[in-house]
Amino acid sequence: MPSTLYKADFIDQYQRPLRDLRISVTDRCNFRCAYCMPKEIFGREHAFLPKSELLTFEEITRLARILVSLGVRKIRLTGGEPLLRREVETLIGMLAEIPEIEIAMTTNGSLLARKAQLLKKSGLDRVTVSLDALDDATFRQMNDVDFPVQTVLDGLAAATEAGLAPLKINMVVKRGVNHNDILPMARYFHGSSHILRFIEFMDVGSTNGWRMDDVVPAKEIVETIDAEIPIEPLEANYRGEVANRWRFKDGGGEIGIIASVTQPFCGNCTRLRLSAKGELYTCLFGNHGNDLRALLRDGASDAELHQQIAGIWRLRSDNYSESRSSETPASPKVEMSYIGG
Repeated sequence: MPSTLYKADFIDQYQRPLRDLRISVTDRCNFRCAYCMPKEIFGREHAFLPKSELLTFEEITRLARILVSLGVRKIRLTGGEPLLRREVETLIGMLAEIPEIEIAMTTNGSLLARKAQLLKKSGLDRVTVSLDALDDATFRQMNDVDFPVQTVLDGLAAATEAGLAPLKINMVVKRGVNHNDILPMARYFHGSSHILRFIEFMDVGSTNGWRMDDVVPAKEIVETIDAEIPIEPLEANYRGEVANRWRFKDGGGEIGIIASVTQPFCGNCTRLRLSAKGELYTCLFGNHGNDLRALLRDGASDAELHQQIAGIWRLRSDNYSESRSSETPASPKVEMSYIGG
């Protein structure tokens, strides 16, 4: 179906347009980060989805084309860990045939060194790497599978060499665990072409033991960095950009702060999330998805799928972070590992 078939700019109940699609290509991950897939809940031998329940590359591409016709301009592949999906570069190549979109990926970087060149050749535009600490002991503690930080740093170097720069580096900050790594991370990436982004620890899912006391607020992160390496705010690049942008005053580059807890940005959220088994979620903190896989496999036409998805977006009224209270973190929510954060 040509991406120009439908021209309307679809908006939801808060007048937010659809622009971004995050696609989870697998529920599997080789890390057990406590804020996403804690080992005490998932275990090392967790029973993941069988292959038959995952969307095929053809199904993903078909849905992506329809979503592009509804306004999507950026597709981000996530997981779990997306590089664990066999031949994911084939999917990237299929998506790259859709005109007028940017294709990005978020990865834990564990397999990036060996995959970076192939990902770029297949059509990947950019990559974001999760890196929660430079200190090896802290990094191993956070991934909870004793994985060394140097392998991820090697992946960053390989991605840069492959032309996937500027890279974005995501650091989830949790008080008492890695908050002392804020400055070392800022020092390390200062002067590089990469964009380091600090993320407030969020109450995603129902298993990560979230407490407000564990959140290091954006204001504190800014003050910590500014005290040693002065920074100043920048304007957003576009509506819906989740990170507040800052730059080093000495010209040493840019950082971002994602402050979903203390500075909610629901009013400008332009994202949909597609789970590995074909459920469409309208919010990172959602408690149920809309089953598109059943429609696909029951023979729905492109027009029928278009109508269904358009209706989902038009009825969307999510604003979880803006309405967060002492009770909401305990409410049932989909786990981040299923919809890619």
